[in-house]
Amino acid sequence: MRVDLFDYVLPPERIALAPAEPRESARLLHVPAAGPFADLTVADLPRLIRPGDALVVNDTRVIPARLDGFRQRGEATARIEAMLVKRLDGSRWRALVRPAKKLKIGERVRFGEAPQSAACLLGALDATVEEKGEGGEIIFAFDFSGPMLDEAIERIGQTPLPPYIAARRPAGAQDRRDYQTIFADEPGAVAAPTAGLHFTPALMRGIAEAGAEVHRVTLHVGAGTFLPVKAEDTAEHHMHSEWGRLDAATAEALNATRRRGGRIVAVGTTSLRLLESAAEPNGLLRPFTAETDIFIAPGYRFRAVDALITNFHLPRSTLLMLVSAFSGRERILAAYRHAIAENYRFYSYGDACFLDRVDES
Repeated sequence: MRVDLFDYVLPPERIALAPAEPRESARLLHVPAAGPFADLTVADLPRLIRPGDALVVNDTRVIPARLDGFRQRGEATARIEAMLVKRLDGSRWRALVRPAKKLKIGERVRFGEAPQSAACLLGALDATVEEKGEGGEIIFAFDFSGPMLDEAIERIGQTPLPPYIAARRPAGAQDRRDYQTIFADEPGAVAAPTAGLHFTPALMRGIAEAGAEVHRVTLHVGAGTFLPVKAEDTAEHHMHSEWGRLDAATAEALNATRRRGGRIVAVGTTSLRLLESAAEPNGLLRPFTAETDIFIAPGYRFRAVDALITNFHLPRSTLLMLVSAFSGRERILAAYRHAIAENYRFYSYGDACFLDRVDES
């Protein structure tokens, strides 16, 4: 399909720069398979849950993946900014760097304090440029490895806010808390699974009282989630890969849910992509621990997920294509027009939708 079929115009003031407080006060647009839309709040979510349903959340934890640093070339230094994208092993990361042209293979980079001011290693993290790729991609070999590297990144890194927020305000200490879900447990994401940001302990109690189970999967969200689709046709787009895990016990519990007639409700597109990656053609879920680059666009036949809780997504993005596949392109675009007219807040810190799956013939 043509990528321009997934375009819409969003007034800039509709982009949320901070989450709703309290979290469950965010608005929730119910988009049923047919019939009128319903304007609710996230606190109303238990009303949409049926006894016997299973909600699936992503327990990935966002790391402070944005690093400010200095290229060292003799006595001369130059500032760079790196966004860690993917861990390759104990000491090596793939990163997107600006400006990458200032770096050469073999050069040294110091992240954190400037080379002249670092009184001790606590304020600095050194790395060597190992490889250069296209589009600002760099592979860094850090001097630390394993837990020591993780601790250094936690100490000097900054919250990797999405570009549409970072362009309008700097990341702050509050974002360390705001840009993390209550399920966050497995470090490795460089972007938040944002549908999960709406959940609070009070909301979880309401979901349990509604008769639903909650299960966890892991998908480490990569920076590719923000990359625009540059192809003119969806068939020409290659999806970034992300590491995910669905363990055997969770797979069996979700299969049991389906056998009992319950629905699988994915909290976020990341949970959905992991479940669909792990599903066989007949919908049976198998344990899964691997990379996935599944790209879901209209024409895809869903195997495992019956309903989806998700935020509002960028124009021409892979995530807008995914929700269009799930609920129908025209219906999704109509829902977005409704949300804009009703002053919903968009994107990572914005409001949410509850989407019922539409199986188009």
